[in-house]
Parts: sequence; structure tokens; C-alpha cells
Amino acid sequence: MKKKLYSYKNSGVNISLGNKFVKHVGKLTKKNVKKANLSEIGTFASFYDINHLGIKDPVIVSCTDGVGTKLELSDKYNKLNTIGIDLVAMCVNDLIVQGAKPLFFLDYIAIDKIKFSKLKKILNGILKGCKLAGCSLVGGETAEMPGIYKKNKFDLAGFSSGIVSKKKILKKENVKKGDIILAIPSSGIHSNGYSLVRNILKKNKLPIQIKKNLLNPTKIYVNEILNLNKKKLINSAANITGGGIIENVIRSIPENLTANIDLSKIKVQKIFSWLKSKNISDKEMLRTFNCGVGFCIITKRENFKKIKRYFSKQFYPYEIGYISKNSKRLNLYNKIKW
Repeated sequence: MKKKLYSYKNSGVNISLGNKFVKHVGKLTKKNVKKANLSEIGTFASFYDINHLGIKDPVIVSCTDGVGTKLELSDKYNKLNTIGIDLVAMCVNDLIVQGAKPLFFLDYIAIDKIKFSKLKKILNGILKGCKLAGCSLVGGETAEMPGIYKKNKFDLAGFSSGIVSKKKILKKENVKKGDIILAIPSSGIHSNGYSLVRNILKKNKLPIQIKKNLLNPTKIYVNEILNLNKKKLINSAANITGGGIIENVIRSIPENLTANIDLSKIKVQKIFSWLKSKNISDKEMLRTFNCGVGFCIITKRENFKKIKRYFSKQFYPYEIGYISKNSKRLNLYNKIKW
């Protein structure tokens, strides 16, 4: 009897299919390649030339993030074409908090078994996200991991680097007593809190109108925030991700100052009102979800009118609070209107 011949393929990993996907990525990225990107997809590492940027005293800023369990619902409802936008947004929205311009992006996809059609949808979203953020997809990794991931399960991670002049770094030390806190609307839940959402959906049916907005891609705030920083119109910024307004705003102000937030001014979106109606406390809502506020900027009061000009009507910033000197780091007052 002939002994079974072992191979990587019959162990669950298809190198040929993986190489085919890499070639596909290379073809797509060639269309959007920037002169600064000195290497092609498929090399061992990527090069990016920053000389053409002409930035004095340049500082490199880097970050990494994922999209959490939003993946589960994206897969369940077959909405994989926008999850890549979320992945890019979660990284670049952190970069701009420091005032950095996103330069390039890399992705990591881990999956039980390579499914070309699924990966193409994810990739198209990543490329769209990079376009919206004005950065290049310069590389990444696709890992086929049978036995680690269950059938049809996968995970995504993103890595991005940006650049900013040392003089234009947005620091919390720039914030002064009397500054105002502006809320910039979110495009929905963004990419935080989906484990709680999924738990609620086990026993509750989503209304059609809410379901339509359940998986809206995360808003990318790059163009607006970089323009504001260029014009010196903001002192500090906060990306409202995990921890919500409660934990993220205080990360962007000095230790000796207080962020005072009027909860009644928050423009709550319908999807959050529906979630709140499923017996979630106010504190839990504010700590888990953005509740309609995707990004915050802290600025001088006299800059407010100028700032509004940089946003489309859907994302007009509005005042929700102010900075004072107090023993508390955060002062929440009035009740949020669900």
C-alpha cells in the first residue's frame, strides 16, 4: 500500500492561490501607485520616499488597529465591500489626532482558507479607504491558517504611517482654559461596540431603517482635520473609538484642565436610540459607543465659524462643551436626549 504523501496543500494551505491573490493585489495597486512608493507589491518589504514632501523637521507617526467583531456581522450580511474602509479609517483617524498626514497603509488578513471572491471584496474596500485617506497601499500579508480560524472565519489588522512637521504636531499641551469642544458627527457605529450589538441582536430584530445603517463604513476625517491643522485652527483632537466620549476626550487635554461636556447637546443618531431602548444604561452607552460623535476637536471659540466651512452639511461640527480649570478631569452635565 502506497503511503500518503504529505503536502502543505492537503494540510489546508494553498500557496498557489495565495500567490494568485498577491498578483491580483499588485495589479490593482499599480493603478493607484504614487511616485513616492519605490517598490511593488510582492517584494519582501516596501520603500517610501519622503523627500518630495518638503516637510521641515519631519516626524514619522505610526499606528495599528483592527475592526473588531464588526467582521462577524459584515460576513453574516455579506457586506464585505466596505469593511476595508473601516480598517483604513481606524488607523488614519488615529494618525490625524496628532496632525499627521497618512502616507501609506499595510494590511494583515488571517483566514481559515483563502476564498478569492471574499478577499477581493475586502481588498476593494481597503483600496477605497486608502483613496479617501490620500495614502498608498504598499504591502501586507495574507495568512491561511486552518485549525486556528474556524470555517469561514477571518480577521483583519491594519498598519499605517504618517508624517508631520514637528511644529505642527497636535499636542494636548496646546489646549487652554476657555477653549471649546466641538463634536463632528459619525457615520454610524463606526467600528467599536459590535460585541454588545451582536449580543442584543440575539434576542431583538432590527427595524429595516436601522438595519440599513448597521454596517455603515467608518467616516474618514483626514481631509478636514489636515486642512484645519494647516490653517492653525485647532489645538487638539480626539478620535472617539473604544471608550467613547468618556475616555477619549480627556486623553487630548492636559492633566490640570477639565473637559466639561453638555450631554444634552449631543445629536444622537437613530441607531443609538434603538440600542439604548434595549435596556443599556447611559454610562454604558457613552463608554461603549460614539453615540453620534465620531471625532472631537478642541479650539479657540473665535475659530468656530471658520472651522465649519471645511465640512459638508452631514458632518458639520457643533459645540458640546468647554475647557476649564478644575480638580476633575471630566465633568458631564445634563442628560443625553435619546
